[in-house]
Amino acid sequence: MRGDRAFVIVVAVLMAAFVAVFCTLPRSRYSELEKRELRTFPAYNAAALRDGSFTAEVSNWFSDSEPFRDAFMTASMQLKSWMAFKPLRASKESVTFHAPEPEQAGEEPLVEAEPAAVEPAAAPVMRNQRDIQEYHHDVDANAKMENAGVIVVGSAPTARALMAFKNKNKGEKAFAKVVNAYRQVFAPDVTVYCMIIPTAVEYYCPESARSCTQPEFPVLKELYSLIDTAVQVVDLYMVMGEHLDEDIYMRTDHHWSPLGAYYAARQFAEVAGVKVPDLSEFDRQVVEGYVGSMYGFSKDINVKKSPEDFVYYTPKTASYSTTYIKYQLDKDYRITGEERPHQGDFFVKMSTTGSAYCTFMGSDARITQVVTEVDNHRRLLILKDSFGNAIPGYLFNAFEEVHVIDFRYFTHNIKQYVKDHGITDILMANNLSHVCSGGIGAAYQRFLNQ
Repeated sequence: MRGDRAFVIVVAVLMAAFVAVFCTLPRSRYSELEKRELRTFPAYNAAALRDGSFTAEVSNWFSDSEPFRDAFMTASMQLKSWMAFKPLRASKESVTFHAPEPEQAGEEPLVEAEPAAVEPAAAPVMRNQRDIQEYHHDVDANAKMENAGVIVVGSAPTARALMAFKNKNKGEKAFAKVVNAYRQVFAPDVTVYCMIIPTAVEYYCPESARSCTQPEFPVLKELYSLIDTAVQVVDLYMVMGEHLDEDIYMRTDHHWSPLGAYYAARQFAEVAGVKVPDLSEFDRQVVEGYVGSMYGFSKDINVKKSPEDFVYYTPKTASYSTTYIKYQLDKDYRITGEERPHQGDFFVKMSTTGSAYCTFMGSDARITQVVTEVDNHRRLLILKDSFGNAIPGYLFNAFEEVHVIDFRYFTHNIKQYVKDHGITDILMANNLSHVCSGGIGAAYQRFLNQ
């Protein structure tokens, strides 16, 4: 009896402590782990109270914004890691697959299709003879994990997390169609370029995890066959493959690295007939201790314990000014308003290391215009997803102006925008997962119509 009483007292004290923490301490507002703003207390209205939605929103706020949210989640992941079964003879290259969470509804659902067969003779041969695979699926830094599996290769302190490629929507046909439409609409005054970016899982997925993902190369091959020959294709498959021994993709983030973006920008410049300075002509900036989005997506403590350097490059000689038009967003990332144009820095000093990828322009939800001192009558518009954020900074010596628009955030007519700003070149730079999602093609079509 005495032991039972002690147990009840201990449990009661713990419960009281949790009540004190969760009900009295300041609520969390931002999750560094999940790379997102947490829910805020809902605005009251009588109708919402009557139909029950107000109390539901309050409950969601309470559970989403608990004090020390990231600390509790990290402790939970560490505990799961300690409790996990580990074989006595671990393989030389350990692989963990974090399965999709089907109960989570995707904001931009990606629908799976059967993988296409690869013709061995057609596949490019990498100079370093790396074993090249084919597959991936992308989630943006400000989105929750949706319909995606994560492959974690290795363990701390050098674990690499890969987002599996699942070509569910077969959106590549719709994307190719809209790329061809841009060529037709803007010809002959504007040159249209198409850059489709392979993702890390295509190159770094080990043999033991191939069944968790699908190959990207067959999809790329199909896309190139569907795109009009009048469109200037910037093919990155070989370019990335030739630099696999370098840090061209982040280990802890779903994006490529700024170094990978440099090689892409250099390839684009070659196709476009402009010059990109050698990397030595840029200042190397380092953010130490970076852990990116894949920690939150995988919820794997090995990713948390595998920080890396986030290295980016700023131009030494280019003189330029940057103007932004910011979009105002609601909690679901829907556009609610548009701010007046204002000047700012292209390379933004972030307050936390985990936000380092937002160094470029600060966020996606804005229109960016960079005016340089170049005098060649070339004005570039980049239509992109978040992979494209790291590209513009390498092009300030190549174009008079560089404009950047994210496919998720644009409320104007693209034809009018091109006319008003004298655009001569349009680069559509998007990673393959977004290309296949279907949503990106619909967005670019909407830009032509709205």
